[in-house]
Amino acid sequence: MKKMIFLVGLNLLWLSCQQSPSENNTDAQLIQKAQKIHLKTTTLDTHDDINVKNFTDSINYSQDTDTQVNLPKMESGALDVAWFIVYTGQGDLNEEGYKKATDNAQAKFDAIHRLVKEYAPNKIGLATSSKDVDSLNRLGKKVAMIGVENAYPLGEDLNEVKRYFDQGARYMSLAHNGHNQFSDSNTGEFDNTAKHNGISELGKKVIDSMNYYGIMVDISHPSGARALSDHPRIWTTNNCSGLKKVEG
Repeated sequence: MKKMIFLVGLNLLWLSCQQSPSENNTDAQLIQKAQKIHLKTTTLDTHDDINVKNFTDSINYSQDTDTQVNLPKMESGALDVAWFIVYTGQGDLNEEGYKKATDNAQAKFDAIHRLVKEYAPNKIGLATSSKDVDSLNRLGKKVAMIGVENAYPLGEDLNEVKRYFDQGARYMSLAHNGHNQFSDSNTGEFDNTAKHNGISELGKKVIDSMNYYGIMVDISHPSGARALSDHPRIWTTNNCSGLKKVEG
């Protein structure tokens, strides 16, 4: 085995020696160019699912947890901004369902705030505007932003839109995988169901409130915007039936 590894190593060395100096210089120039571009830009991931179990005193994102994103991974991967997601699966459209959803969403808001205020305030901060992003970057900190996947936890109270805004939410999808009180989901195009034939009257009022406060409307899960993409969802995929929701 050692002999085989040694021979492979010699072969790789020989192949590298065959590369012309001009090719080596070209690769180095490309890497240098990419590094310069990166220094002038802000890199961001607009959707990072979270699990509140990873936002405790003993286990949190200041550590290299077994999750898709955390502070050590943001640092090693040169990721400047992570949009942490307040995700809630679709449940029953009644008082009990709304209460359960509200509690779930609030737990995730609280978890994100604990990260930036208690666990790693010297390493990451919450941004609610582009100015905040710039300020945190200048301080050498990573940036957390908040998106809400599924407006279902709002219940039927439009005042909740402002409360979500005050907690840092800067984008929100009206629905997820299932019709709710605000909008039909893209799933209706797979099972031939509909609740509102698009957006409900309450949903239109929610959009007005979101526009007023400054929360972007995420349209990736409600029934598709055909003018942008001829698909039940706004993004194109060959087969989304096998996709599962994974929380980090």
